[in-house]
Amino acid sequence: MPKPLERIAILSVHTSPLHQPGTGDAGGMNVYINETAKRIARHGIEVEIFTRSTSSGDESSTELAPGVLVRHISAGPLEGLRKEDLPAQLCAVTAGVLRAEAARHVGFYDLIHSHYWLSGQVGWIAKERWNVPLVHTMHTMARVKNLQLASGDSPEPTVREIGEEQVVLAADRLVANTSAEAQELIDLYGANPERVRVVNPGVDLETFVPGNMNDARHKLGLKPDTVVLLFVGRIQPLKAPDVLIRAAAVLLARDPSLRSQLMVVICGGPSGTGLDKPNSLVELAADLGISANVHFEPPATRERLVTWFQAADMCVVPSHSESFGLVAVEAQACGTPVIAARVGGLTTAVREGRSGLLVDGHEPATWAEKISLLVTNPQLRNELSHGAVEHASTFGWDATTDRLIEVYNEARFAAEHVVA
Repeated sequence: MPKPLERIAILSVHTSPLHQPGTGDAGGMNVYINETAKRIARHGIEVEIFTRSTSSGDESSTELAPGVLVRHISAGPLEGLRKEDLPAQLCAVTAGVLRAEAARHVGFYDLIHSHYWLSGQVGWIAKERWNVPLVHTMHTMARVKNLQLASGDSPEPTVREIGEEQVVLAADRLVANTSAEAQELIDLYGANPERVRVVNPGVDLETFVPGNMNDARHKLGLKPDTVVLLFVGRIQPLKAPDVLIRAAAVLLARDPSLRSQLMVVICGGPSGTGLDKPNSLVELAADLGISANVHFEPPATRERLVTWFQAADMCVVPSHSESFGLVAVEAQACGTPVIAARVGGLTTAVREGRSGLLVDGHEPATWAEKISLLVTNPQLRNELSHGAVEHASTFGWDATTDRLIEVYNEARFAAEHVVA
């Protein structure tokens, strides 16, 4: 058996776990890395996270938590570089990562865990240089996104598909968020099933907890009888917040009496192709004549996000593609029923009929019907609220971390066996 894990390198090239989720490219992956890294360190395993520096204020290294160090690598301009431009900077990032290891003794890192394909490209080279196993988590995949592309959205480029294929071949273990994602890796990328492992992401069950709806609404300055439809996430076509706004317009057209109560809350900031038209949702609400019923909330801190979840009648997740859907689980942990698209990992994150409802397709009228079902049926909403808390309790970051460490040790054992 290999010696116990002492230190791992986590690669998160295009976004830092220090960034606020809901801004830029920061989202569920940032939460995943942050939460698992802290818990890995609590197992006595040191963690060093490598990410690209994006600000002149970035320190060369920052302690995220005891035993967790974030290292900033200089590669390309600090600001204004979009994720789509990062492939051209991978050589510089790789050089920075290798340079950090070169200053240490041989065998300083026991394993690499890369997140997203850009990090996988760096991890592929570092794996060969350091002679350690590479574990990789995709989080999202080009071929999956292109198969479920939102209307008017730009397809993922071929260079990403090729890059992902290379990482799939190079990785000693591929961590999929759900069994559905594991099958996509096998079917769409030719991944070796023996190298694919399913590890469900989690939720911070100490932070995301049920609360009193009226108290939460009072904190947010909302009337007690407000009907709150909450969307949380990056504002981009992939996440489909426009579907919620259009569905709300259908709902109000069918029942004008709701105009004095209904509030659609869009919590997040523009990201990805959403940056091309940052005011598109504001304009859409105006075109539909429901501006007074749509509230835009900037990306929230965890504490404020919990308050929004507790205040909402339901959380709506109409994404065209999701590898898991952390927002859905966080909402449910707060006792908030979820209405989500029947895509990808959302079919695992939401237990249909027990913790929420799943919707086929993205037609606003269909979504309006599902939303109306909960708005007009307090008993069902209450039942789903209780079921949501129960379902979310099965997803904890401690369980995720324990399973990841098992995969790490398995990858190391397999690598040593091959060498032997």
